[in-house]
Amino acid sequence: MGDNDLGAFLRARREAVAPADVGLPGGPRRRTPGLRRAELAMVAGISVEYLTRLEQGRDRRPSPEIIGALADALGLAAEERVHLYRLTKVGGGFTCQAAAPPDRTVRPTVRALLDRLEPAPALVANALGELTAFTAGFERLAGPLGLLDGRPPSLTRFVFTDDRARAAFPDWDRIADERAADLRAAASLGDTRAATLADELSVVAGPRFSARYASPAALPGRTGVERWSHPRVGEVALAYETLDLSGPAEQRLTVYLPADGAAESALDLLAAERVG
Repeated sequence: MGDNDLGAFLRARREAVAPADVGLPGGPRRRTPGLRRAELAMVAGISVEYLTRLEQGRDRRPSPEIIGALADALGLAAEERVHLYRLTKVGGGFTCQAAAPPDRTVRPTVRALLDRLEPAPALVANALGELTAFTAGFERLAGPLGLLDGRPPSLTRFVFTDDRARAAFPDWDRIADERAADLRAAASLGDTRAATLADELSVVAGPRFSARYASPAALPGRTGVERWSHPRVGEVALAYETLDLSGPAEQRLTVYLPADGAAESALDLLAAERVG
C-alpha cells in the first residue's frame, strides 16, 4: 500500500464521476475532470474541509457512515465499496485482523440431529449468520435461490449484498430487520467479528443495512413465518423455530416447517427430487 491510498482512491473516483451523473450541471468552464470537492461533499452530505482532509491523508479513519455516504455519492460498485472500506482499515484498524476466526465446527451430535430432521429444511448458523451445517432439505430449498453460493454461505451477507435476495424473500424488509438486529445483538455483547461485519455492510449495503442496524426497534427473529419464493415450487410459507445450541461457538439451530397445506405439498415435491 502507498502512503495515502485512501485519498488517492477517493480523488480518482471523484474525477471519474461526471456532474450529470449526480444531477448537477456540467458547465463549460471546469478546470478539473469529474466532480469538484465541493460538489462531492454536497452530494455526500459532508463538509468540504473534511473531504479535503480525507483526500490529503490528514484523516484516515472515517466512520462507516461517512464511507457509505461517499460510496453512494460516487456510485461505487459492491467490490469498490469493499475496497474503500478496507483502505480505511490499513495500518491496524481492521478489527477482524486481530480477532480469531469464527468457530465453524459443528459437533457430531448436532450433525446427527440434522440427519434425523431430514427431509425438513434445517440449518445451523453462527452469530454472524454464517451457515455451518444444513440438511439436504434446506439445500433443496435454498440452493436454487443462490443463498448457498458464498464461502462460507452467509444468510446475513445474502440478504444485504445479493440482488437475488429480494426475489427470494417476498417479506425482505422484515427479514432484513431481523438479520440486522441479530448482528447488532452479537456486536453489543462484544463480538468484534460481528462489529467488523456491521462496519463492512454499512459501506457495501449502505442505508438499507446501516439504518436497520442503528434502529433499536427491530428484534432478532427466533420464531415466526417466512415466505420464500422458489423457482421450482413457487411461493412457500414456512414456520420456523430457532434454538440456541450449548457451547462456546454461539450457534443456533433453525428448523423450517410447512405453515399450510400448500407449503407441505411444495416441500414434499422438493423432497422427492435429488439435490443437483
